[in-house]
Amino acid sequence: MYILKFRKNLVEKIWGGKKFKTTLGFSLPTDELYGESWEVSCHPSGMSYVENGEWAGKSLEELFEEFKAKLVGEEIVEKYGEKFPLLIKYLDINDKLSVQVHPSDEYALRVEKEFGKSEVWYVMEASEDAKLILGLKKEITPEIYKEKVENKDFSNLFNEVSVKKGDFIDVKPGVVHGTLEGSILICEIQQNSDTTYRIYDFDREVNGVKRELHLEKAMDVIEFGKDVSISSEATRIKKNVEGATIEELIKGDYFSIDRILVDGEYSDGTYKNFRVYSILDGEGSIVTEEREYKISKGDTYFIPANLVPKIIGKLEIIKSYI
Repeated sequence: MYILKFRKNLVEKIWGGKKFKTTLGFSLPTDELYGESWEVSCHPSGMSYVENGEWAGKSLEELFEEFKAKLVGEEIVEKYGEKFPLLIKYLDINDKLSVQVHPSDEYALRVEKEFGKSEVWYVMEASEDAKLILGLKKEITPEIYKEKVENKDFSNLFNEVSVKKGDFIDVKPGVVHGTLEGSILICEIQQNSDTTYRIYDFDREVNGVKRELHLEKAMDVIEFGKDVSISSEATRIKKNVEGATIEELIKGDYFSIDRILVDGEYSDGTYKNFRVYSILDGEGSIVTEEREYKISKGDTYFIPANLVPKIIGKLEIIKSYI
């Protein structure tokens, strides 16, 4: 096993922008607006292919089928079987992201035949006017919601929240969410699912046609009155270790996320399952017994189970693991 870097799978979006190039240094294939970069994915909507080493050109699906526990860890195979559990992206939202909601495992596995979609957002950059839709207003009942949506009245429905760089948002299934104002660059970690139910798209058209809404399914899965958890850098507990400062962003049923600020040399130790490092800022290297990997802002690296990586440099990293 060795540390894997995958090709970026860039997706054009009506709400996308240019920050993948201007902020993260990606090489964009065209002048179109790109909204998503699928960094680690074993989903047919955007499969990851290895960019480095002897497995270059192989898909994550092929490697998972061939190596199973050796790649991801025995615990992962026991829990998820043939399904790879995570999907990790960068999002460049430069216009309104449609108002949407995701289903739980129970609903999605029954109706869509795939995982539900619990996801988290780490805000890498945000304009001063950045504002999100997170949940419905407290007074909105299912009856009020249904009546307003049937009348195509989306006013005074949504809870609006201003966000800034460094905010971490837990978007659980059933939580209505979207973006409202400003621009925002996000590192998104989610279950391996591409199921989204669109509620409102601000009456935009693509090639003269409004995008499809999914109002009935959305009504099935919305959790009314559900609060959304947001933490900021100022409020999170920090743990100082040799060569780094670590913030635990979430420890959840589907994934756990840490923010690691490396300044010098930091050993992340061995771990029974795979890990993914999203490099949000800085530059340096990851060193194992056999290899050294140069890393920089915008990179994503997959650490197979039981490897012992040492990180050297001055870096901001989001670590995703199970």
